[in-house]
This record gives sequence, structure tokens and C-alpha cells, in this order.
Amino acid sequence: MGEAQSIQWFPGHMARTRRKISEDLKLVDIVAEILDARIPKSSSNPVLRDIIQRKPKIVLLNKSDMADPAQTSRWMSYYASLGEKAIPLESKTGKGVNAFYPAVREVLKEQILAWEKKGMVGRPIRVMVVGIPNVGKSSFINRMIRGGKAGKAEVQDRPGVTRQNRWFTVGKGFELLDTPGVLWPKFEDPLVGEHLAFTGAVRDEILDSEGLAARLLELLMELYPDAVNSRYKTQFSLEAGLKGYELLEQIGRKRGMLVSGGEVNTERAASTVLDEYRGGKLGRITLERP
Repeated sequence: MGEAQSIQWFPGHMARTRRKISEDLKLVDIVAEILDARIPKSSSNPVLRDIIQRKPKIVLLNKSDMADPAQTSRWMSYYASLGEKAIPLESKTGKGVNAFYPAVREVLKEQILAWEKKGMVGRPIRVMVVGIPNVGKSSFINRMIRGGKAGKAEVQDRPGVTRQNRWFTVGKGFELLDTPGVLWPKFEDPLVGEHLAFTGAVRDEILDSEGLAARLLELLMELYPDAVNSRYKTQFSLEAGLKGYELLEQIGRKRGMLVSGGEVNTERAASTVLDEYRGGKLGRITLERP
């Protein structure tokens, strides 16, 4: 495969956000980390894991309707082996949202019993929701507030809590805390940045789209060659050892994306491949294995 493109962020508010989340952890009982089911590793923020440490945690594998179901099951087993409960969510339909409450209660079972022994029956469970940009955090919170339906949530101010903290009362006896700001890691591993770029979590303007589409095609040929061939009516084989750029050219030619002189418009072919992958037109695809 070609060279991964290195992507790095050095946001000034990183330290501030980090401090804020550390402070807010004292106010909650459990953390819900939202990941992209297609790239669970790359969409998990190592900085967050570092801050959360021993706090009880639940993993929400969002966009699972776009991911390979067999791989999602493998990821759930992987998290279980780490002692973490993971549940799949479908971003478009909201399917899986109802599993959230019982899953949280299961993780906090002993804590809830301890509260009841102290006479704190019905004490609300407070959940902090974390996730990197474009992973579906806001739409998850909105769905929870609206009882699983899509739509926009009203922000509520709570006395004694700073204004940047957004608390929402959801379900029966649950309160969600939306985390402030954005925590991008500085990507030590260029593959992480690249996987985020494939799914559209990172804006394309800062990347070379042809290079990105070529890399994506190489990865898809390793993991899902049939999906590529059936979508583009090609007969690529791994044995042929075609480079991503050659795959891109052939797809462009097949789709008639030619410019004067019969050359392939690879830029147009690249945006087609990226759009079709992101739009789920190549099927349900998971780019990372546990």
C-alpha cells in the first residue's frame, strides 16, 4: 500500500477541554463513549481513555447499519474481553437506542444496589457522553431526549452547574451530560488520521482526495474485493497486485470519466469512490478488525 498521509491537530483548547472533562467526571456515574462501528480503533480518542481511566464505561458502536455485522460482533466480543460493555447503534433509524438504559443499569448494577441500601432509591443515573467530531454524539443525545425519535433537543440550564455543561434529562431516572469542546488526538499513527478521512470525519479539503481514494481502494481490495468488483463491474484481483491509483484509473474509465485526449479524470473518479463508500453504496464495510 502507498504512503499514509500524516494528519495532526494542535488545538489550543486541548488542555482546557481535558481539564474540564476531568472535573466533570466527578459529577457522573458512568461514561458513554460513542465510536464509529466502521473504525472503532481510529474513532476512539486515546486522550479520553487516558482521562476516564477507572470510571465505569459503556461503548456505543454507532453507524453499525453501515458496518459489517460479523465484524461488529467481533468488536463487541473484543470489548467484553476488556471488561467493557459495547452495544451497536444505527445512526439513521435509531435502532439500538433502547438497549442503552438496560446496558447502563447492568454495568452499574452493584453501584445501584449500594444506593438502594443507603435509601437512595430512584437516584438518577448520570452519564457523560463523549465522542470525537462527526461520530454522531449530538444525534444520539437528541434521540435519547426524544425517546428514540430523530429531531433537535432543547438545552436545559441546571442551577449550580456552569453554563457550558449541558445536562439533559432522558428516560426514567437518567441524566446525560454532553461534553464541552472537541478533543482531537495528535495522530501518532498516520493510519488513524487516514481512516477518519475515509469515513469523512476529517474534512477532505486538507487532503489529497486522489491519494485518499487510491489508499481506500487498496484497503477495500484486501478486505472486501467482491464489494469493489460488484459495484464497479470490474474484475480486479489481489494477485494482479494493482496499485490504488491504477484501480482508480480503471474505475474512472469504466464509468466514462474521461477528459480530452481520452485521459481519465481521476479527481472525479476519486470523489465518486469516496462518496459511494461513505454513502454505503459498496455495502456494509468495516475497515478495522479487533
